[in-house]
Amino acid sequence: MNKINIGIIGGGAAGFFAAIEIASLNPSFHVTILEKTEKLLTKVLVSGGGRCNITNACFDTDELIKNYPRGNKELRNIFHRFNPADTIEWFESKGVQLKTEKDNRVFPVTDNSETIINLFLQLTGKYNVEIIKDYSVKEIEKSSYGFILNPDSKFKITFDKLVIATGGNSRPEFYSMFEKLGHTIIPPVPSLFTFNVENHPLEGLEGISLEKVKVKITDTKLQQEGPFLLTHWGFSGPVILKLSAFGARLINDMNYNFDVEINWVPDVNDIMKYLTDIKSNFPNKIIHSASQFYLPLRLWKRLVELAGINEDLKWTETSKEKLKTFSDILTANRFQVKGKTTFKEEFVTAGGVSLKEVDFKNMESKICKGLYFAGEVLDIDGITGGFNFQSAWSTAFIAANGI
Repeated sequence: MNKINIGIIGGGAAGFFAAIEIASLNPSFHVTILEKTEKLLTKVLVSGGGRCNITNACFDTDELIKNYPRGNKELRNIFHRFNPADTIEWFESKGVQLKTEKDNRVFPVTDNSETIINLFLQLTGKYNVEIIKDYSVKEIEKSSYGFILNPDSKFKITFDKLVIATGGNSRPEFYSMFEKLGHTIIPPVPSLFTFNVENHPLEGLEGISLEKVKVKITDTKLQQEGPFLLTHWGFSGPVILKLSAFGARLINDMNYNFDVEINWVPDVNDIMKYLTDIKSNFPNKIIHSASQFYLPLRLWKRLVELAGINEDLKWTETSKEKLKTFSDILTANRFQVKGKTTFKEEFVTAGGVSLKEVDFKNMESKICKGLYFAGEVLDIDGITGGFNFQSAWSTAFIAANGI
């Protein structure tokens, strides 16, 4: 009896996880990973600053799916079958000790992504998974018995079933081979990026971070709250990355030129009353010299200057008009964004294979039987914090079990 051949296109997180699961569940299958480059698991290597943020310790499915701008509805059922708790158990059962940091990100205790890479390489060896590097798939042909990769090439390979785990890609032409198999592609656009802000009035304050600000894209409903960082090129931090993810398509439509409004004091309900109370309670204090709202003093001083308040002005000497100007700056400080910068190496794509054409009970194509999908090649993406890896592990697990 001939062995059933399973091909996995993509030597990344989802591809390796699927391969290991398939090979361990059914040792009679011959499983092959095909990677187009010389390097395997490149995203695993750079994730979490080289420490590999494998998941997020968010164990409530309703809360977990809120971290996925696209694919959250489909992931709900997936996460009922394989979730962050299962991920943690999977890695620990294979000898990797993990730790959860205060922001819920989960890392190997070694703080080294090589720990995860070595585990994957060890397990693929253990389960006799074949790995072929430098094999670029240009075309996939569906035949009566399965799939032929690169059918017109002397290096063509045939498989009974195929898992697509290529990850996201910013080039629309990359997806053409899936379109030829009948799939609809949601056009890819960047997600998880920082905002470039040129010649802004906060220059010189690079490195200042705040635990919580609210950032809104002007004239839209898009807004997020969270930690914020001033950088040499503009604005970063979790609040900006989250806004870029949830606003990926709209921001792309705006050609990455738009205005944002920053509320530096999102927890203060009535800012004018607050400022008026300070004026009454501390009339002789110099506004410039004592920061309020736990804002860093350097930032406070700059915001005071932007309101046109002199360095030596006391609270009692401030007019109602000046306080109103100051309140507007504290709650709706407007800046012009011109362009984006990729967040470290953690480039994520919004878009990919349409979710309507995939059966999420087993990750099999509804259009092309025997074809399975896992990871970011689908129109699924998460915010930063281990969520993209979690959807990769979960979809790979379901695909493996489906096969």
